[in-house]
Amino acid sequence: MNLPNIISLGRLLSVPVAIYLILNGFMTAAFWLFIAAGISDGVDGYLAKALGQSSALGAYLDPIADKVLLVGVYLTLGHAGHLPTWLVIMVVFRDLIIVGGILLLHISTNGVRMKPLLVSKVNTAAQITLIALVLAELGLNFDLGGYLDVLVYVVGVTTLASGASYIINWGRTVVPVEDN
Repeated sequence: MNLPNIISLGRLLSVPVAIYLILNGFMTAAFWLFIAAGISDGVDGYLAKALGQSSALGAYLDPIADKVLLVGVYLTLGHAGHLPTWLVIMVVFRDLIIVGGILLLHISTNGVRMKPLLVSKVNTAAQITLIALVLAELGLNFDLGGYLDVLVYVVGVTTLASGASYIINWGRTVVPVEDN
C-alpha cells in the first residue's frame, strides 16, 4: 500500500458518505466532497508517476474508485429527482457494459489492456461536470438556467457514443473461433 493507493482507497470510501449527504439534503457538503474526490483522482495519478509508485493494485483501484463514485452519485441524484431517470440508466448501463466487456475479454484472452478512448474521456469529463454543476446548483445556489438541460443531453450523447465505441472496438479485437 503506497500513498497513491491510499488516496484512491479514500476516494472509494468517500462514496457512501457522498450518497448519505445527497440523500439527506446536505448538498453543499456533497459538492465539496465530490470536488475533493475529483482532485484526489488527479493527485493519486500524479503521485504514482512522480514517485514511481505505480502498482498493479493502483491500476485496478483507481478506475474502480472512479466508476463507483460516478455510478453511486448518478444513481443517488437520479433517485432524489435531480437527474433524469433515462440519463441515469444510460450512464449506469454503459459502465456495466464496459466492466462486463473487460471481464469477458480478460477471461477469453487471459488478460486485457484497456486504453481509454478519446470519446470516453470526453464523456467522463461531461459526466463529472454535470454532477459538479448539479451539486453546485443545489448546494451553492448557483442559477445555471437552461445550461444544465443542455449538459444533460451532452452527457446522454457522449455516453451513447462512448458505449458504442467500446463495443465496436472490442468487436474488432476479438478473433472469431473457427468450427472444426
